Amino acid sequence: MTEAIIFDHVRTPRGRGKPDGSLHQVTAINLVIQTLAALKKRNRLQEGDVDDIVYGIVMPVMEQGQVLPRLAALQAGYGEYTSAVQVSRFCGSGLEACNMAAAQVISGQSQLCIGGGVESMSRVPMMADGGAYAIDPDVAITQYAILQGVSADLLATKYGYSRPELDAYSVASHQRAALAWSEGRFANSVIPITDLNGRTLLDSDETVRGDTTVETLGKLKASFTDMGRQFGFDAVAIQKHPEVERIIHSHHAGNSSGIVDGSGAGLIGSPEAGKR
Repeated sequence: MTEAIIFDHVRTPRGRGKPDGSLHQVTAINLVIQTLAALKKRNRLQEGDVDDIVYGIVMPVMEQGQVLPRLAALQAGYGEYTSAVQVSRFCGSGLEACNMAAAQVISGQSQLCIGGGVESMSRVPMMADGGAYAIDPDVAITQYAILQGVSADLLATKYGYSRPELDAYSVASHQRAALAWSEGRFANSVIPITDLNGRTLLDSDETVRGDTTVETLGKLKASFTDMGRQFGFDAVAIQKHPEVERIIHSHHAGNSSGIVDGSGAGLIGSPEAGKR
């Protein structure tokens, strides 16, 4: 067994994952192609240098299906001897891809790998893949299936996180991200995304709101109240967690994780590969 070293990492800016977002016109495969091409150029990689590419894709269907990273690697000039695979572990998909790439290196199966992820949420929305958890009553009932937003409200209620606390944490997160951008912290890792004519579409995160305040967020309506109460998800959640008397809905568009388009990748390898 050997060490797995992270030699480099790049990502695209995070575009707003809506039809009016700056990256909506860019397909998921083109996000990956530009990410892989940047990693290849920065590290002077030649065809065949990289043994395998592992990419996390939460919704591996439609434009994001058919082992997207394999075709993206070919398009980015990695050559036909670099294999690729895509994996889905829901929100942990990109991290799982990096874990799998590192495991190949540690075990000696590969010398140089890439682990990363992509999601074009404006083009391939959440739940596009269907699946038993969401649509099969036999599974949904026995597993007490509830939607993620209601689950977040359940956790906040159960563990005592108030709406002001959630909003304050969100404000601090945006302020830290805005500060990092202003100080150039991402200058060496975020690559601009261009269109087919080479015109820059986005060169910085589109979802950072450094000027937001707790007062501003306090005016937003909780997003999952109707979903929880009218569609019965609150009742299902309380069945599973009877210690909760009722669910306080506290999450909204301003303090929830962003719906974004983007791609990222890390170059991971052995010490021997690094020397080479």
